[in-house]
Amino acid sequence: MRAWFVLGVLTLVYVISFIDRQILSILAESIKLDLRLNDAQLGFLYGTAFAIFYALFGIPLGRLADSWNRVWMVAAGLIGWSLMTSLSGFASTFAILAIARVGVGIGEASTSPAAYSLITDLFPQRRRATALSIYTSGLYIGLGLSLPVGGMLMTLWKTYFPSPAAAPLGLSAWQATFALLGIPGLLMSAVVLAIRDPEWEQRRIAGATPWRRLGDELSTIVPPLTLFAASRRRGELRINLAILAVVAILSAAVAWASGDVAQWLIYGTGVYAVASWAQALRHRDRATFDLLWGTPVVVALVIAFGAIAFITYSTGFWASPYALRTFYEGSGAQSRFLQDTTPLQEVSLLVGWGSAIGSAFGVIAGGLVADFWRRRDPRGRIFTIAGSVILSAPLTAVMFATQQPLTFFALVPLTTFVSSAWSGAAIATINDLVLPRMRATAGATFLLGMSLVGLALGPYVAGKIGMATGSLRVGIFSLYIVAPFTLAVLWFASRRLVELEETRESRAQAASTLGRGD
Repeated sequence: MRAWFVLGVLTLVYVISFIDRQILSILAESIKLDLRLNDAQLGFLYGTAFAIFYALFGIPLGRLADSWNRVWMVAAGLIGWSLMTSLSGFASTFAILAIARVGVGIGEASTSPAAYSLITDLFPQRRRATALSIYTSGLYIGLGLSLPVGGMLMTLWKTYFPSPAAAPLGLSAWQATFALLGIPGLLMSAVVLAIRDPEWEQRRIAGATPWRRLGDELSTIVPPLTLFAASRRRGELRINLAILAVVAILSAAVAWASGDVAQWLIYGTGVYAVASWAQALRHRDRATFDLLWGTPVVVALVIAFGAIAFITYSTGFWASPYALRTFYEGSGAQSRFLQDTTPLQEVSLLVGWGSAIGSAFGVIAGGLVADFWRRRDPRGRIFTIAGSVILSAPLTAVMFATQQPLTFFALVPLTTFVSSAWSGAAIATINDLVLPRMRATAGATFLLGMSLVGLALGPYVAGKIGMATGSLRVGIFSLYIVAPFTLAVLWFASRRLVELEETRESRAQAASTLGRGD
C-alpha cells in the first residue's frame, strides 16, 4: 500500500506541474492586453523562457537524483516552481513574467528524474511499467485540467472583482489565477516531505557526494561555468571559445534583424550550453558521444523529432487564443455550445479536455502500432512517426482554416490523437541506437532536441510570422515548412537503422579505444 500511496502523491505532483506549465495558454489574451505584448513575446514566455532552462537544468538535476534524497528533491522543485508560479501573478512587466517562467522551468526540471527513480525502487519489475504509466498519466490529467481551471478562476475573479482597483492586492483576473495556482503546490510539498526515500540511508552509507557531482554536471552545461570546465581539458578552451563566438555573432545578428533580443539571447545561450555539454561528453565518455553526437543519423533524427515538436507544441499553445480571437470576437461575445459559461470557460473546457483525451489515447495507440509494425519490419517505428506527420497535416489545416467553431472543436481531439502518436516511437528509436548504459544520456539528448528546436522555437515562430502577416492562421500553417525536412530525414534514417543497430557494440568499443588513446 505504501508504494501505491507514494505513486499517487508523485502523480498528483506531476498533475500540478503541467497545470502550472500549460496555464499560460488560456491566460494569453488577457496578458497580451494588460502588458501590451505581441504574439512573439507570448510565444517566448510559453516556449523559450521555460524550455531552455528546463532542458539545461534537467541534465545536472537528473544526475543529482542518483545520489541525493529524492523526496527532498521533488519537494524542493515543487516549492520552487510553485513560488515562481505565484510570483507570475505579481508581474507588471514582460521582464518579470519572463524571469518567473524561467524559475518555473528550473523547478520542474528536478521532478521527473527523481520520481522515475523512486517509482523504479518502490515497484517490482512485473508492475513497474504499470506504475510508470500511471505516473505519466499526470501529464494528460494536468493538460486537461489546466485550461478549465484557468478559465474558471479567471471568470470567478472577474465576477467578484470586475475592476482590478477594487480587487485584493489590485490583481487582475490573470494575475490572481497565477497567484492562486501556486498555493496547491506549496501545500502539496508538505505531503511530499512526509514520504521517506527508501534508499536514502544506503546512499549516505555508500559515501555519495551529491553536491560535488551536481557541481561537475553544472560546469559542463551552465555558462559561464562551461569555460572553467573546458579550461581543465587540454586544448578545449580554445574550441569552446570559438563555439561561443560563433553562437554569439549569429544570435546577435538574428536579434538585431527580428528586434526580439530576449528570445535570441536566451536561445543562443541554450545552443552554446548544449554544444559545451556535447564537448564535455566527448571527453568524459567517448563511446556515448560517438554513438549519439558522432553519428549523423542520430543527430539528424534528434533535430527531426524536434521539428515535429516545433509544430505540435505551437498548435497546442495557440489553439485556445486562436479560438477566442476567431469565434468570439467582441467584448459582448456569448458562449456557443455550453450553457451558463463564458467564452473563456467554453474554449478552455472544449480545447483542454479535447486535447488531453486525444493526446492520451494517441500516445498509447501510436506506441502499440509502432511496436506491432517493428516486429514485422525493423523500420516500423520510423514509418509510424512519418505517418503521424503526414496524417496530422490535413487535419491541422482544416482545423485552423474552418470558419465553423463546431468543426474546430470537433477536430481538436482527432488532430491531437494523430499528432501525438509519434512520441513513444521516437524515443524508442533513439534508445535502439545506443547501448543500454547510454539510454539516460540518449533520453537527455532527445529532450534537448524537443526543447531547443520544438518548444523554444515553435510557439515564437508561429507568433512572429502571425504578426508579420496579420494572421495567426498563417503563422500556424507556416510551421509545416519543416515537414519535408522531417520526412526526408526519416526516409534516410530508415535505410540505415538496421546497420546502426547491428554495429553499435563494435562502434562503441572502437570509440572507447580511441578515447583512451587521446
